[in-house]
Amino acid sequence: MPGWATHLIDAAVMVPFMILCVRLAGLRAFSKMSSYDFAVTVSFGSVLAGTVLNPDTALWHGLMAMASLFAVQWVIGLMRERWSAVQELTDNNPILLMKDGKVLEGNMASAHITRSELSAKLREANVLHLSEVRAVVLETTGDVSVLHGKSLDDDLLDGVRPGNLNTPRVDAEPLRPDA
Repeated sequence: MPGWATHLIDAAVMVPFMILCVRLAGLRAFSKMSSYDFAVTVSFGSVLAGTVLNPDTALWHGLMAMASLFAVQWVIGLMRERWSAVQELTDNNPILLMKDGKVLEGNMASAHITRSELSAKLREANVLHLSEVRAVVLETTGDVSVLHGKSLDDDLLDGVRPGNLNTPRVDAEPLRPDA
């Protein structure tokens, strides 16, 4: 059988199998709700690509690897629901980068986020004045949430690692104040 036909057959079997697994596992299967979910999602793509592109990988190996990933994700998901210790083990805590227009330098340093990266995220969120920013949170997935407006319900920051406004950062350049 020509090589292209093997790739085509592997893809024709693996993609529907992956869709079936997602249907059985539920919507969370491809979510980015936590760093754990994100890592597993990347693994699914890696197994799919490795099986389809590598002629030395038997189709049944790819199917077993895909099924195993879904099974492990499902079991760990159940354990995370039942035991907070498992959730703490598998998830990072979100971290507060800004609060009420002030940059939390210590948290920025511990998260290895630069001022230019923070400024880019603020621009993406259409922030026009730093005084509008109620909070900036580096989420467990690596996404950055920018909350701005007149007020902020503190419940939205539940589980977010707080910061210290007074922690200095040697290389810090101030963001320009609002005009």
